Amino acid sequence: MLRKLPKENMGTSNLGWLESRFHFSFAEYRNPNNINFGVLRVLNDDIVHPRSGFDTHPHANMEIISYVINGEITHKDSMGNSETLKRGEVQYLSAGDGIYHSEHNLHESDDLRLLQIWIIPPKSGLPRLYGSFKFEENERENKLLNIVSSLNGDSKIKIYQDINIYVSEFDKKLEYKIEKNRQVYFVQIEGKAEINGTILENGDAMEIVDVDKLTINPIVKSHILFIEMEKK
Repeated sequence: MLRKLPKENMGTSNLGWLESRFHFSFAEYRNPNNINFGVLRVLNDDIVHPRSGFDTHPHANMEIISYVINGEITHKDSMGNSETLKRGEVQYLSAGDGIYHSEHNLHESDDLRLLQIWIIPPKSGLPRLYGSFKFEENERENKLLNIVSSLNGDSKIKIYQDINIYVSEFDKKLEYKIEKNRQVYFVQIEGKAEINGTILENGDAMEIVDVDKLTINPIVKSHILFIEMEKK
């Protein structure tokens, strides 16, 4: 089953300093029929304008991944971590019993665009994790790069939940085998591509269930991210 999710049907918000597209019910976008997809609870496509951002705020019992599309994000948290990440780079945390952090776009003139992804952990109260990785562009060029995996996986970033997150920037066909009892949430970040015969444009998404293989054909050069997880 392929279920296309056009960006025009998603929730949106404009707070002046922040423009968001909500893939799932979040903040002022309330939709009881669209709470999650498996263990994926939140996927926000955010544009943070210059010299603004998310001031210090708490999280608990959630695994959070930030994938930078354009611009720069500066992160600080109550564990003493502080750093700035750019396009294609990833920051993650497993909030465990509680963590405070802030995320800002400190640039004078350039917008920050990022995907904020929240994953439900396998249980509450797990030890806190924080980290990041500065992937190189050639690692995702015309190939699928596994940027996040479970603790048993092979990615350079590991979280507790049984998921895999892949990204690619590509202008050639890609293929991906989906194992039995697994499902995929697919995001067309930039460009335009055909996934198993269905066309997605910039900002669209797709739920993929009971499919054993993805065939991804770029119509123009594309940038994608998808999350592979246990079917629920």
